[in-house]
Amino acid sequence: MEKMKLFAGILVLGSLWGFSECIIGSVLRDSNLPAGALMTGVFAMGLMTMSRMLYRQRGMQLGMGLVAGALRLFNPFGGCFICSAIAIMAEGLIFEILWYKISLDINELKLPKLSVSMGITTTYFVYVGGYIVTQILTPVLSSAGFYLENLLVFIPQILAAGLLAAIIGGITVPAILATKKLDITIRDRLYYPATIGISLVCWFVVIANTIIILYA
Repeated sequence: MEKMKLFAGILVLGSLWGFSECIIGSVLRDSNLPAGALMTGVFAMGLMTMSRMLYRQRGMQLGMGLVAGALRLFNPFGGCFICSAIAIMAEGLIFEILWYKISLDINELKLPKLSVSMGITTTYFVYVGGYIVTQILTPVLSSAGFYLENLLVFIPQILAAGLLAAIIGGITVPAILATKKLDITIRDRLYYPATIGISLVCWFVVIANTIIILYA
């Protein structure tokens, strides 16, 4: 695959992921819904699974996580935005590790029971792993210092919180993989304008939303 086409795909899907975290995630948190589990189980897993299915490129999900995490830094609302950005980037990396041995055409996941089990397992470790990574790195980056005993206190809570995300992921991943028979193609002459345009809209909306909240 052309490097520019791959980069454009990373940019647009990462921007959509970051947009969902900033805008939809904020709405969910304001509504007292389990935003973390929903964002990871639906949007993060949905977009990363879709990217692996359509582009068949390793490393893409990590790139998407970096783009989405960077966009999250432009929306300093809805809790610790640095924590969220780190968690998003970690989720992309953990997905890459867990799916590294899966063939790029995803033949292993043709059977529904395998796609469901992979969705549950991947989402659980992506959510829990991202949570733990941010609990370690955020204090380090903020100069507060990391203390293992502080993390161990929250481990039971973190492990339990991953169950809801896992259940959601067990639905999202098979649903995305079920669309692989569809012919989802965009002509080259439309690909770049579409991907760049959607990416710009995502970044514009998030930054505009931040400015409006700050100066409202």
